[in-house]
Amino acid sequence: MTRADLPAVAHAGHAAESPSWFPLVVVGVLAVGYLLAAVRDPRGWDHRRSAAWLLGCAVLAVAVGPLAHLSDDPRGHMAQHLLLGMVAPLGLVLGAPVTLLLRVAPLPTRRLVGRLLRAQGLHLVAHPVTAALLTTGGLALVLLTPLYATAERLPVLHHALHLHYVAAGYLFAWSLAGPDPAPRRPGLAVRVGALLGASAGHVVLAKYLYAQAGTLPPGLTDRDPAAFQAAAQLMYYGGDLAELLLAVALFATWYRRRSRARPLQTIKSFASRQGGAVTRNP
Repeated sequence: MTRADLPAVAHAGHAAESPSWFPLVVVGVLAVGYLLAAVRDPRGWDHRRSAAWLLGCAVLAVAVGPLAHLSDDPRGHMAQHLLLGMVAPLGLVLGAPVTLLLRVAPLPTRRLVGRLLRAQGLHLVAHPVTAALLTTGGLALVLLTPLYATAERLPVLHHALHLHYVAAGYLFAWSLAGPDPAPRRPGLAVRVGALLGASAGHVVLAKYLYAQAGTLPPGLTDRDPAAFQAAAQLMYYGGDLAELLLAVALFATWYRRRSRARPLQTIKSFASRQGGAVTRNP
């Protein structure tokens, strides 16, 4: 057995201990469940929302399907991170699954969802700054500690990291640009600041990984510095593209909400003036 065979053998162990088809089944359940709920919507569900959700599911399927066979390659790991943590969550968030659930679920479920949306814990975790720390900080923790090497040996940790990427990315996209209800969501300035901070964090981390590709991530017994430099470049340019898409969604959502609120404010202002006129001239 040669050194080149070691990563393949280690990843073969992953396949043996954890069925490679299971994540794809989960993605399929998410896609089918959403479509069934959309069909049940009595008011008719927006097909653009369905398309966004299915696109997010398709990106997830690519990340946990074909790219899973490249996980012994650092570039494959980085591509998975970008798709799981940045691209797929944006599509899922734009699908507005919470709004759909509130339309089709029975009353007890809707009340439970409403209580969860108002919970203080959710407000803290889903704050744009907190979510940015979870996404960028989580990746930094993986790349700057032996966690990366440990995940290569432990399939459970490997999948747990993927789940973290998706969950943290979803929270971040939802806190910034989600069309679903988000009580106490901060204003535009805070959200833009969180996006810029997360983007800067990705850039710094990518440059540091490129410069220290001979020693990072720690704990690896067989490393390829050139491959890690290529992964850092993918993180640098791919992260910029994903964050640009998130910025577009952020400003589009903000503009749409502002446009909807303007006619309502005009009506209220007109009603107020009319009421005042009636009061002054009985």
